[in-house]
Amino acid sequence: MITATFAIPGDLATPTGGYRYDREVLARASAHGVEFDHLALPGSFPFPTPDELLRTAGLFVSHPADRVLMVDGLAYGALPESICLSAKSPIVALVHHPLALESGLAAETAVRLKASEAAALVHARRIIVTSRITGRILIEEYAVPADRITVAEPGTAPAPRAIGSGRSEPTILTVGAISARKGYDVLVAALARLQGEAWRLVIAGATDRAPEVHAALREAIRHHGLEARITLTGAISDAEIEDLYAQADLFVMPSRYEGYGMVLAEAMARGLPIITTTGGAAAETVPDGAAVKVPPDDALALSAALSRLIQSPRMRADLAARSFEAGRALPGWDDTARIVASVVAGLATGAPSHFHHPGSPR
Repeated sequence: MITATFAIPGDLATPTGGYRYDREVLARASAHGVEFDHLALPGSFPFPTPDELLRTAGLFVSHPADRVLMVDGLAYGALPESICLSAKSPIVALVHHPLALESGLAAETAVRLKASEAAALVHARRIIVTSRITGRILIEEYAVPADRITVAEPGTAPAPRAIGSGRSEPTILTVGAISARKGYDVLVAALARLQGEAWRLVIAGATDRAPEVHAALREAIRHHGLEARITLTGAISDAEIEDLYAQADLFVMPSRYEGYGMVLAEAMARGLPIITTTGGAAAETVPDGAAVKVPPDDALALSAALSRLIQSPRMRADLAARSFEAGRALPGWDDTARIVASVVAGLATGAPSHFHHPGSPR
């Protein structure tokens, strides 16, 4: 058994796709020959204070030189190059999506994060990305050599097929913490154009990550008079999320950008008809034909797609069948952990890794 370290900023129990990925890898990698120790980094990344950077530098310097150090990209991309250079350990960077592509950043902040991440990635011996498109972005925009990149897509747990709401008004579900990147403002604007049609919307996700975005979303719902038709659940349990998936009639993801879009995979696993934007990896996570795809930030296109599916149970059923078929081909979490473990083991032993080039097929 190879022992390695997985450095992750913040609370590992945070209910986001990135933290779910990290938890699953920590729990499953030992079955594939790598035992990870969890190294907790400050939770303020990617915007750490000077004191937190000093603490992180100390952790990196004192880490055993003969043990692989895997670092979650939420922290790694924000590290000064001096800290990356101070680590004696071979580093694996896990990039969920480039930090500079987060929506809502000031232009100068995005430029600074891109420069920081590009400099840090030079010092990572191997880089794991969670989608092929993220790999291509690192090659084309961050000058990362393709042979240092391995794609390990998130797994999807098996799930029962959705049964639907049984209501005459379709229940539309979207899942994810409220933030600028998720595009819920665009979704509300799209649905505001459909007030004469029958629908209800459930937005399931934490509301405390970006308080100003949450406040603006509530104001938009109030402005359009949609308080009775749109529910914001806040943070809820896994069991409650399962119930929402089971009783949904239509899944929509209005994100401006996704590094993979784990909720899309979860919707496919349950055979839900899907409308998604083409922001980031979302366009590739769901195969063509298994979802209606619209450009990000296009409320008119999203509204038109929603209207077609709200009004046509037959279209929803046809799309659901193709979605369910695609969901059956999704990788599981053991597949993800196996790929991650093989990269770490290859670096630890000096053996060649089996790379999955970002441009290669699944």
